[in-house]
Amino acid sequence: MAYNINHLKELEAEAIYIMREVAAQFEKPAILFSGGKDSILLTHLAKKAFFPTKIPFPLVHIDTGHNFPETIEFRDYLAAKLDVKLIVASVQDAINSGLAVEEKGANASRNVAQIPALLKAIEDHQFDALMGGARRDEEKARAKERFFSHRDEFGQWDPKNQRPELWNIFNGKKQWGEHFRIFPISNWTELDVWQYIAKENIELPKTYYSHVRPCIIRNGTILAVSEFVQPRDGEEVKDMQVRFRTMGDATITGAYKSDADTMDKIIQEVASARETERGNRADDKRSETAMEDRKKEGYF
Repeated sequence: MAYNINHLKELEAEAIYIMREVAAQFEKPAILFSGGKDSILLTHLAKKAFFPTKIPFPLVHIDTGHNFPETIEFRDYLAAKLDVKLIVASVQDAINSGLAVEEKGANASRNVAQIPALLKAIEDHQFDALMGGARRDEEKARAKERFFSHRDEFGQWDPKNQRPELWNIFNGKKQWGEHFRIFPISNWTELDVWQYIAKENIELPKTYYSHVRPCIIRNGTILAVSEFVQPRDGEEVKDMQVRFRTMGDATITGAYKSDADTMDKIIQEVASARETERGNRADDKRSETAMEDRKKEGYF
């Protein structure tokens, strides 16, 4: 009897293999959890990888204080449902202590301020590996990433100083104080993610589905009005039918006009999309190398 495996099963097997390698090679790994679809998918894969035991890694959330309320609500719900430890590192605490500096100006963001909060959490908890839901199709800097991405003692990423990964053999050796960022779903596309979520019936925050909310258009990006995003002179607040393809801070995450309120409609929409999901993120538009510059400083 022939055994047929589709591409989603191959991707799942690859991610589970990588997660088990992390558990075998590192002493204190964790999962970076943003509350977005990719990190939710990652926790689902971790649950499968180590079933019937609990997920053996804590979830680490770098809380900027500018999150969508739906993100925080779902984060707490999922951590309780899975019965896993949730570690929250606060960017506001880092700013208050002088560890991070709040950006100034009209388009200020807390994206870069996440870096010192993240590095402090790594130092405080002695993490030697952090798994994240980044994928190579998202952005050109992330396309350079290995599955096992080495970071030096300052948390910095050097794209020219990474280990070869031949025949799925991963080298997690490091010096004291260094760590690795691990990306088990690097080879997945946005369409793969949505097809797998549909296949596995994975719960997601409601923001990923089409809904109506007050929005403004700023520099060509649709931003949801919130306590962190208020209309400026000349900006008109309109109720728009939108959804989010990616979830970050409310100040930088652009929405898309969409009527995709079911999983099937979202998959059809993603399949025909001509812009990556991060194409509407204000932080990635600051320069051609914005993401790579942040990663070199210790970003996710």
